[in-house]
Amino acid sequence: MKITKSEQEWKTQLSPEEYYVTREHGTEAPFSGKYYTNKKDGIYTCICCGLPLFESDTKFDSGTGWPSYFEAIEDSITEIKDMTHGMSRIEVRCSSCDAHLGHLFPDGPEPTNLRYCINSVSLNFKEKE
Repeated sequence: MKITKSEQEWKTQLSPEEYYVTREHGTEAPFSGKYYTNKKDGIYTCICCGLPLFESDTKFDSGTGWPSYFEAIEDSITEIKDMTHGMSRIEVRCSSCDAHLGHLFPDGPEPTNLRYCINSVSLNFKEKE
């Protein structure tokens, strides 16, 4: 189910940095995110709508400074061609609320060879009990 809110509703719900990254397609500074070094078991969800996006067992250390995952939870991500900043990339967004999460690259580990490079600020984490 698609979630739509006005820009004012998003600004009320999110911190300025969360709004900048998820609604204005920004990027947090590398090595600054709260989940970059997180190694706990659980599920990473969208900061805007709570949709489960990534399972912790798909997270790996890419050395890039952002949390990276080799696989997203099925139907949780929308991929969009991104030609900004003189590059050809794949932007990834939450399939439920269209929040900007990060980008997808074809240089990840087996078994998918994918790297979802995600901003920590676009995520929440729910630890397994």
